[in-house]
Amino acid sequence: MAKILIFGSMNLDYVYGVDHFAREGESLAVSSRNIYCGGKGLNQSIAIARAGGKAYHAGIIGHDGITLLNTLNENGVNTDAVRVCDTPTGHAIIQCNPIGQNCILIYGGANRCVEADDIKNIIPKFSPGDYIVLQNEISMISDIMTAAKDAGMNVVFNPSPMDKEICKLPLELVDILVLNEVEAEALCGITDADKALKCLRRRYPNGSFLLTLGDKGVAYMGSGSRDILRHKAYNVAVVDTTAAGDTFTGYFVTCVAAGLPAQEALQLASVAAAIAVSRAGASPSIPYMAEVVENLASIV
Repeated sequence: MAKILIFGSMNLDYVYGVDHFAREGESLAVSSRNIYCGGKGLNQSIAIARAGGKAYHAGIIGHDGITLLNTLNENGVNTDAVRVCDTPTGHAIIQCNPIGQNCILIYGGANRCVEADDIKNIIPKFSPGDYIVLQNEISMISDIMTAAKDAGMNVVFNPSPMDKEICKLPLELVDILVLNEVEAEALCGITDADKALKCLRRRYPNGSFLLTLGDKGVAYMGSGSRDILRHKAYNVAVVDTTAAGDTFTGYFVTCVAAGLPAQEALQLASVAAAIAVSRAGASPSIPYMAEVVENLASIV
């Protein structure tokens, strides 16, 4: 099986239970506070490991973030490429309302301290055909993409959180672009999912595009194809959506790296995401593959 390198963020997530999201000028009492290990990179690493993938995490934490390193290790993720620096660890402030929706503020911290030497030391340890998974929560993404592509790796990119710098990245190097409706609209200026996929195909002829559509499921267009594969979203009681997208991404990449057909990968990733939203927290909500397979027949 191909190795999967997740070069990504690690955050301490401060999750606050609220009746509604705070409005401008409002002071709001919270019903609960919990601290979880998170960050899109860490969540995706754990999802990949729990899905049965060979997960390797690269990234940076501060001295206050050792619990993140321990969490990755406990989940079977290789952390040889995690570096500790003097900058405080990244963190997120997450408001979670009674129906499971969230509102997130992110402080980059050590995640934004990636240097050229990190890339030079890490990428050569992987082989052509291996996968690299990136998100928009660390620095030097363009350099990482270029180095990974030069090394023959399959580049997976999740442009979240979306900002104006995304369009400056060499997205033509991306093999699998994973994005939601808001991110697709920001890139293409199109709200219709099918039209957005066709727009991405015109811009990036060789890429694959995985478009998550919330309660409408997911749409996928494979490399070089104009055909769209779809999978529904499962109807479950939502507790917390924080790591749903990361769970889906991690499972999909793991399945594809293992050689499974895209439609089967979409199904397994959809079940995994449905289980994740039925639980509180980010990384603690991510299921193991055995649980996903067990729920294939029962979840609707």
